[in-house]
Amino acid sequence: MAFSSGGNKGPMADINVTPLVDVMLVLLIIFIVTAPIMTYPIAVDLPQRVINPPPQLREPPPPIDLRVDASNQVYWNNSPVNVGDLQQKMEEEVQKDPTNQPELRIEASPDSEYDVMAKILAQAKNAQMKKIGFVQ
Repeated sequence: MAFSSGGNKGPMADINVTPLVDVMLVLLIIFIVTAPIMTYPIAVDLPQRVINPPPQLREPPPPIDLRVDASNQVYWNNSPVNVGDLQQKMEEEVQKDPTNQPELRIEASPDSEYDVMAKILAQAKNAQMKKIGFVQ
C-alpha cells in the first residue's frame, strides 16, 4: 500500500492493484492456451434403444451347493462325494445344457485345507463351469 501525505487532503489509502492485475493476466493466458485443448471431441459409444428386446433366457437350473467341512469332506447338495469324482459330476451338469449352466456355490470351512479347495477349483475349470460363487 502506498501512503502519501502530500497536500491538505491527508494520507492516501488506495489499494495497489498491480499484483492483482498481473495474476489475472497470467490466469487469462493459461485459460486461452488450454481452452483449445479441451474442445477436441471425444468419441463415446452411447447405448442405442433396442426396438426388439432379446428373448428372455430360460429359467436357470437350481444351483449346486458344494460344501467342504473342517475334516475336508466334500458334500454335493448335502450328500458326501469323493473329490476325485467331482469333475465327472460337474461335466455331467455342464453337458445337460452348456448354454444354461447351474451356478456352483462353494462353501468352505475356514479350517479346511487349501489343497482341497485348489483341486475343486481346478476340476470346475476343467469341466468348463462358468458360474462359480463362494458362500460364507
